[in-house]
Amino acid sequence: MNYRHVYHAGNFADVLKHAVLARLVTYMQGKDKAFRVLDTHAGIGLYDLSGIEAQKTGEWRDGIGRLLAGDLPADVADILAPYLKAVQELNPQGGLTYYPGSPKLARMLFRPQDRLSAMELHPDDYETLHRLFDGDFQSRITHLDGWLSLGAHLPPKEKRGIVLVDPPFEIEGEYERLVDGLEKAVRRFPGGVYCLWYPLKKGAPIAQFHAALKATGIAKMLCAELSVKSDRETTGLTGSGLVVVNPPFTLKAELDVLLPFLKARLAQDRFASARSFWLAGENKAS
Repeated sequence: MNYRHVYHAGNFADVLKHAVLARLVTYMQGKDKAFRVLDTHAGIGLYDLSGIEAQKTGEWRDGIGRLLAGDLPADVADILAPYLKAVQELNPQGGLTYYPGSPKLARMLFRPQDRLSAMELHPDDYETLHRLFDGDFQSRITHLDGWLSLGAHLPPKEKRGIVLVDPPFEIEGEYERLVDGLEKAVRRFPGGVYCLWYPLKKGAPIAQFHAALKATGIAKMLCAELSVKSDRETTGLTGSGLVVVNPPFTLKAELDVLLPFLKARLAQDRFASARSFWLAGENKAS
């Protein structure tokens, strides 16, 4: 359990993940009925970008920092509005000191009827997360291996929900575990919207991962990938991807607007790239 997200909070991978999560929450609110967000690897929920850890890497400067640094095209601003509004609400004096993790972001966007279940295994991070949401009746924080929640906590009693699976990818076999976890979850909760995060870096088995996802037979899977630099000179993170199962019908068109902008704004070298495509379902060949 060496991974601590505080070193990476607000980086380019968070920008993509949280922008999409905000769109999913907004979409679910198109109906009055309540829904639940299940966050399997929740972290501490709120990050101080002025703290020692975040300052040590400064990754947020090339992520959310760049996003807030200049004007946004109108169509991009509309897509990013729920996400950026939450970030700005945490920094009412301007600037950028606090950044929301995924459970905090989702909770900030909720209506009174919506609910959060957040899982965190790291004992210190769990305690921090629990304190953050203490007394919040719309949120349930559990000290649990998030992988187990894909069986034990599905389906939600609301029968509507978003499941965010964002593991740290510290150990071998996490791509395979992601596929297995998704299969288990979809069997229990086939109507859920699933958002799976995965890293892009040199040697990552992305083709095999995508093939394994296709082999599950899940009917609708939309993929978004953003790389900010070449992987030739580093073994570290150079990009990130999301797989969205049962995506909102609007999401593909929104990604086609958002991803080219993020590629241009967040690029760290000339090899930056971005794409969205169907792994299964609508326009699969595109």
